[in-house]
Amino acid sequence: MRILMVCLGNICRSPLAEGIMRDKLRKYDIEGVVGSAGTASYHIGEPPDPRSIDIARKHGLDISTQVARAFSVNDFEQFDLILAMDQENYDYILRKARSDHDGQKVHLIHDSLYPGEGVEVPDPYYGGQDGFEIVYKMLDESCEAIVRKLKL
Repeated sequence: MRILMVCLGNICRSPLAEGIMRDKLRKYDIEGVVGSAGTASYHIGEPPDPRSIDIARKHGLDISTQVARAFSVNDFEQFDLILAMDQENYDYILRKARSDHDGQKVHLIHDSLYPGEGVEVPDPYYGGQDGFEIVYKMLDESCEAIVRKLKL
C-alpha cells in the first residue's frame, strides 16, 4: 500500500500524518510506503514546522528529516491512497485528477472515522502548541482506523 498525506504547506499536518502512518504500518507489520505533500509551494525544501517535530518527538516519532514538497499529478501514479487533511486540499487534488480512477484514490483522512461527514483536520499553523497536540490525536485516531481496515 502506497499512501500520500496532503495538506496545504506540507510542514504541519501532513508530515505528522506521514510519521504516524509509517509507525502504525510498522507496528501492524504491513508493508507500505508513506509520503506527504502540500498543495501550495510556500515551503518546498523546508523541514516540518518545529512544533510538528516537537509533538511527534513527544509521542516517540522522528519526523525531522522530512522535506516539504508540492503535490504533483504524478502522485496519482505513485500512490494508491491520497488522504487530504481538509476540504480545500481535497478539492484541489480532485481538480488535478485526470480520470475517475485518479479521483477514487482521494479521500479526507478523517473519513476513516466519520464517513461522508466531511470532518476536517484543522490547520494548527497560526495557533499554539495545543493545536498541534489536538491535530496529532486526530491523525493518530484516523491512521489507526485506516491501518486496522488494511489489516483485515
